[in-house]
Amino acid sequence: QVQLMESGGGSVQVGGILRLSCAASGSIDSINVMGWYRRAPGKPREWVAQITADGRTTYAHPVQGRFTISRDNAKNTVFLQMRSLKPEDTAVYYCKLTERGVWEYWGQGTQVTVSS
Repeated sequence: QVQLMESGGGSVQVGGILRLSCAASGSIDSINVMGWYRRAPGKPREWVAQITADGRTTYAHPVQGRFTISRDNAKNTVFLQMRSLKPEDTAVYYCKLTERGVWEYWGQGTQVTVSS
């Protein structure tokens, strides 16, 4: 059973920096993609960024140039470095692991609040 645990959320002022982490545990297929999603109050969940096992990254347009996704395969951990944070980045951030494009696992989420 794969489990994901996010950490690093919190409150920050506009323009601030936060770094989220997500550690995966259990038997994890080496062919996987790890990603971050977020759900703002009153809005549907949206994709933020993802990274393949070999390090290829893609970003949603609203965060491109401000957020950086990375991973440590030895520790099955993915990170999301967020800078130049805006109030519209306020959301619960979720980590997702997808194995072979089929099996999906989600973390419980971590709150990020950006205040002006």
